[in-house]
Amino acid sequence: MRTNQPQTIYLSEYKVPAYLVDQVDLRFELFEDGARVHSTLTVRRNPDSAESAAPLFLHGDSLQLESVSLNGSPLGTGEFEDRGDALVVPSVPEEFELQVVTWIEPQNNTRLEGLYKSSGMFCTQCEAEGFRCITFYPDRPDVMACFRTRIEADKSAYPVLLSNGNPVDNGELENGRHFVTWEDPFPKPAYLFALVAGDLVEKKDTFTTCSGRNIDLRMYVEPRNAKKCDFAMDALKRSMRWDEDVYGREYDLDIFMIVAVDDFNMGAMENKGLNIFNSSCVLASQETATDAAFQRIEAIVAHEYFHNWSGNRVTCRDWFQLSLKEGFTVFRDSQFSADMGSPTVKRIEDATLLRTAQFAEDAGPMAHPVRPASYMEISNFYTLTIYEKGAEVVRMIHNLLGDEMFRKGSDLYFQRHDGQAVTTDDFVRAMEDASGRDLGQFRLWYEQAGTPVVSVSDEYDESSGIYRLTVRQSIPDTPGQTGKKPQHIPFALGLLGADGQPLPLKLSGESGEAPLERVLELSQEEHCFEFEGLSERPVPSLLRDFSAPVRVHYPWTREQLLFLMSHDPDGFNRWDAGQRLAVDVIQSLVGAPESAGVEPRLVDAYRSLLQDSELDQALMAKMLQLPSEAYLIELAEQADVAAIHQARENVLGYLAEGLRDELMACYRGNAGQGDYQLTPEAIARRSLRNTALGWLLHIGDQEALALAKEQFRGADNMTDRLGALRALVNSDFAEDRTQALEAFYKRFSDDPQVVELWFSVQASSDRAGQLPQIRQLLDHPAFDWKNPNKVRSVVGAFAAQNLAAFHNPDGSGYEFLAEQVCRLDDSNPQIAARLVAPLTRWRKFAPGYSKQMKSALERIRDKAELSRDVYEVVHKSLAD
Repeated sequence: MRTNQPQTIYLSEYKVPAYLVDQVDLRFELFEDGARVHSTLTVRRNPDSAESAAPLFLHGDSLQLESVSLNGSPLGTGEFEDRGDALVVPSVPEEFELQVVTWIEPQNNTRLEGLYKSSGMFCTQCEAEGFRCITFYPDRPDVMACFRTRIEADKSAYPVLLSNGNPVDNGELENGRHFVTWEDPFPKPAYLFALVAGDLVEKKDTFTTCSGRNIDLRMYVEPRNAKKCDFAMDALKRSMRWDEDVYGREYDLDIFMIVAVDDFNMGAMENKGLNIFNSSCVLASQETATDAAFQRIEAIVAHEYFHNWSGNRVTCRDWFQLSLKEGFTVFRDSQFSADMGSPTVKRIEDATLLRTAQFAEDAGPMAHPVRPASYMEISNFYTLTIYEKGAEVVRMIHNLLGDEMFRKGSDLYFQRHDGQAVTTDDFVRAMEDASGRDLGQFRLWYEQAGTPVVSVSDEYDESSGIYRLTVRQSIPDTPGQTGKKPQHIPFALGLLGADGQPLPLKLSGESGEAPLERVLELSQEEHCFEFEGLSERPVPSLLRDFSAPVRVHYPWTREQLLFLMSHDPDGFNRWDAGQRLAVDVIQSLVGAPESAGVEPRLVDAYRSLLQDSELDQALMAKMLQLPSEAYLIELAEQADVAAIHQARENVLGYLAEGLRDELMACYRGNAGQGDYQLTPEAIARRSLRNTALGWLLHIGDQEALALAKEQFRGADNMTDRLGALRALVNSDFAEDRTQALEAFYKRFSDDPQVVELWFSVQASSDRAGQLPQIRQLLDHPAFDWKNPNKVRSVVGAFAAQNLAAFHNPDGSGYEFLAEQVCRLDDSNPQIAARLVAPLTRWRKFAPGYSKQMKSALERIRDKAELSRDVYEVVHKSLAD
């Protein structure tokens, strides 16, 4: 068991850097057995630092130091100290140049931080603290410098040499080598540095900015992927135009580049001018990518491009401010995706992720504010709280200020802080100064962890026509935080009459025409709102469009939910009513005797959906998806996974049996219409069709089996082919499942991204992904422990999606995950730490499960030489 606890870093202890770096000149000599890095730093003491006599401290990690020189003079023994994790020079002048030469071994770098090799290509990942794995440097985001980078390598093996900025020089060298020099004119922190060297195909395009400048767009991929770039390139151009139109942000360099890399811990990285992408997040074709993959690629391309301003031109002062760039940029890419498709469906998808996964994070041992107060390992804080909840915080500011004032606030923020490293307070202050609104209490969203609970009760006085709504808010205790203050919550609502029509929301004492929807601003523990002039008791439609990331408690009856499911004009709340109704029915069956029946009105409600010709098909597709097992577990007090799984299976089977004819009509009525199209309408049709097919195979329908096999063989796109495969895999037709999986792999075995789909469709299925089958997948020739995508597609999918199998009452799933985490901890601690997450909420489960989950965590804890990444997660999870 490890006894040396990693150091905790606190926001309260932040100090400005003692030294600033104005210029960084780098020269990389790349070889097959390693790389030599020559670094020249132009440094000066920081006039804002109180540490006027501080030594020069440079971070380092896994570096072999070859030489150190100060202003051209080599430093001898006693003039510097190489601590392994730092280079310290005790005595330096006010301004100086420091030359450092280091040797690193990218080919042996399995952590995928700093400079490493992927498929024979050199590439980098420096966020959050990877640059220190390349050379000694003050590796913190508030040290911003201009970079000039020269890359030297064998020309035949590495004809493409890329780095940040614009290319300024190139030429031939001896022994078949060559060089390219890049210069980035904009100061940036080291985490935004990037380098790529490889034998890559270049795909070119151009974009003309709003001011008439022509930008070269380039995408670099391995030759086998040359035909899978067009969609991402188009998405990039749409993103650039949208950012100009909506935020007034024009691209600033002469060239914008994207590189696809197979081995990557994250989705993508916004390095200035040279975005490096996980291949799965950029490569797509009709034959190999699903509709969901296309939409994900569009969103990620937009996200990384939008970072050019919200993250690069204006960056975060320290890693506690990570949501400053990530939350703001996720909000921006969410706006973009809503504009490109269905706003309601996008809102449903965002809220589903929050309510299922982020709320779980808020209620778990790793709960932290959007702006954390402390951390041990920053890689553990690339979380849903930072990203998705951070985006919701920005969305609430947008909703409170309105489009015009929010745009003024963002303009002021970019203008005021261009080229600076700032804080979330600076962002909120810009919004206040532009709009004139006081957001003082609103800042608590950045400071307090946990999901607020909004409890609503109501009464109607028929004699006076007054409807009273009492709203109370509270925030549960989280690790290190108790007794929290009320937050500023925008709470959107409407009221519906018995005929389904919206009723006016006239607050007592108001004059003039009343709106049909309004946003109440909650700021106290309790509010009472009185609406007058109502001739009937209304049905409340609460938290419309998910106006705040909160849990709403209200005693809806099933009659009210059925009513809202059919009549609510707010698309999000119409979906939400269906989800709440399904949850109520499923929960009523958890642990109930086999004789317990399913609410028959649920079939009628879904039948009405399927027969509603006026309902948006994209919304219908979402409404036909039952609440996930993960969400049902999150809602349970002490989750009995087997009972939840069985109850949900029973409801799904009951619905599919009762709606067999309607589902078959839905399947046939949404057949493909001509060539494959990636329009919202076509995506909705395919989603409806595949949902219906999955439901029908769930009940063993023989006609549906024939249709699934026909669709699998004849599909002209991956969405329909995978939809049929998934339906077969999740059915009880074992022989057909095996044949389809074999045919799928045979057809796509040469495509790594599609093989990852093949892995995940099995690992996430309780029919095909029991533990013996999961172990077989790990032994498959296509599986690679060094590739994070492969690990996620098997181990991650099993633990996070195949809940019935993972939570086997015998504890074998937990022991399996602990085994894989311990294995990965030695090679890739970041991935290992993320895989631990399903075990961390062991207290959430019934005693039979929780005891064994805790035991698996203790097994990981007791591993020798546990990484900082995993240490923090495990110890916080086991803490009292």
